[in-house]
Amino acid sequence: MNGSSSAASNFSLWRKTDILLMACISVGYLLLSYFLIGTRIEQFFLLTVVNVLYFISKGTRKFLIGSSIFVLYWVIFDYMKAFPNYRYNTVHIESLYDLEKSIFGIMQNGTRLTPNEFWLAHANTFCDVISGCFYLTWIPVPLMFATYLFYKNRQQFIYFSMTFFLVNMLGFVLYYAYPAAPPWYVQEHGFVFNEHTLSGIAGLGRFDKFFHVVVFKSLYSRNSNVFAAMPSLHSSYPTIVFYFSLRNKMGFKSIFFGIIMLGVWFAAVYTSHHYVLDVLAGVGCATLGIILFNWLATRTRFSGFVQKMVRLTT
Repeated sequence: MNGSSSAASNFSLWRKTDILLMACISVGYLLLSYFLIGTRIEQFFLLTVVNVLYFISKGTRKFLIGSSIFVLYWVIFDYMKAFPNYRYNTVHIESLYDLEKSIFGIMQNGTRLTPNEFWLAHANTFCDVISGCFYLTWIPVPLMFATYLFYKNRQQFIYFSMTFFLVNMLGFVLYYAYPAAPPWYVQEHGFVFNEHTLSGIAGLGRFDKFFHVVVFKSLYSRNSNVFAAMPSLHSSYPTIVFYFSLRNKMGFKSIFFGIIMLGVWFAAVYTSHHYVLDVLAGVGCATLGIILFNWLATRTRFSGFVQKMVRLTT
């Protein structure tokens, strides 16, 4: 009886400690968010998901521990709004546009156009719909892929999650080192810098219009990071997924992920959200991040931390 009572007491203390810990983290996150960027519904949604996963079972807690890297990414990305990149470096507008045109320009009726301008002149309903569908996969596919790896191979799940985070950090560094306006900004505002410009949906608006919805309008109304077109992390994410599908010998599934990757690359340019140069930079970020993580995970002391994360999720 004493042993049973002691175990129950320890369990009660453990639960109280966990509740106190998560309460402190939740309140601290909300307070920091309030002072940095204000309070929004997405923050409460994130906290709800995190707390549910933490308390519902040991299995979901392990999943949360492994997925904490995605939560950290979300928080960092959100807080970047408090530190706009245009405050720290000159925003590249005309120079990037001219470089894109000089390398990838397309001649039409004696005029040299950027690929974005070419597709703007040749937009069609099929490409509008397919581009919108591909663009909607940029977050769900990596998250579903991560979930799949969690249940199939915990080590690969941790490798994928950490690679994803590292690629994003490389992209964020480039955002601040080289602030860049997207193609739609030039189409709507020319080459004059205006820090108060609201995020636009550009060609994705044709998807909303066709289906009589406000999917992309709603998504992009929450994005204030207008001058972060270089690199295209939209293009990085499916590249990472495709690489890990090949690494895990997923057969025909890799073909599916390869199609998504190419589709997102095309959609980024077709919808005037990114230049071809932005897409190449995004693919380059993904490639560098993959190579760098593989080196860190096998040839440095960081490998110990990686293996510890694997143990915590198994």
